[in-house]
Amino acid sequence: MARAIVHTELGSPDVLRLVEVPDPVAAPGEVVVRIEAAGVNPIDVKQRSGQRPLPPITEPRHVGFDGAGTITALGDDVTGFAVGERVAVHDTRGTYATSLAVPVGNITRMLDGVTAAEGAGIGIPAGTAYQSLRSLAVRKGDTLLVHAGSGSVGQAAVQFAVLWGATVIATASPERHEQVRALGATPVAYGEGLLERVRDAAPQGVDVALDCAGTDEAIRVSLDLVSDRDRIATIVRGPDAADFGIQAYSGGSPVPLTEEQLAWRREAVGVTINLVAAGDFQIELGPELPLAEAARAHELIERHEADGKIVLIP
Repeated sequence: MARAIVHTELGSPDVLRLVEVPDPVAAPGEVVVRIEAAGVNPIDVKQRSGQRPLPPITEPRHVGFDGAGTITALGDDVTGFAVGERVAVHDTRGTYATSLAVPVGNITRMLDGVTAAEGAGIGIPAGTAYQSLRSLAVRKGDTLLVHAGSGSVGQAAVQFAVLWGATVIATASPERHEQVRALGATPVAYGEGLLERVRDAAPQGVDVALDCAGTDEAIRVSLDLVSDRDRIATIVRGPDAADFGIQAYSGGSPVPLTEEQLAWRREAVGVTINLVAAGDFQIELGPELPLAEAARAHELIERHEADGKIVLIP
């Protein structure tokens, strides 16, 4: 039997349970992956708590969308992969598990030098950042403001933008400034006086803004600094982004991502794996916890008590 984290009701982290489930079987077009690391993302917490609405729970709901591991079985019609290959899993519900059947389109081959924990930390953060910057047409010569630049999505956005030749200003708490600076951005503290601090850091002006914080301050400062509202986006304030005339990429937005944007999110996984393997991209890793401690992982996210990507190890 495999083991997986599930919940049958919405609520606090205590609703998460570790249960035995039938060993997965690869249907046509799928592979079975032995999960060696599962990435814990804020969306997992929001869905479990009910903060991000989903249809009613009618059967045990599995948790997690990102992971990494080794292929143990191939379904019919699967080509290009082999049993024993290491892969990153993305956009597949249920990665908080020991084993999982995954559509072949949702796996990306891992390269030597990329650990399972790093692979598990790529999908949602790198995919969201990469797609957001592509949608905002960030390019060489731009000055980009990233709110919450020390979070997983923020760090990915900083690194992609720097690699593409942009100048990056990133908000973060003072104790996280060195991490942001190491990635190539100029850090500024959020809070009262943010607008003036960003203007001091970017006297040339700000061309683009990406809100990964979701605060009123982040939205207000972005609107004050960026003249073209089509080049302001949020990944958190989806429900009211249209009220400000700005873009929203999920984050509860009623406007779905386009096929092109979804393709960019998938493309980001392979791009990031290549960059990590080459030493040109960093996945900041945080606590590693046993699968059975998924509730503790969610508590750490809710309380903002951990820096770096939290990973569950089955």
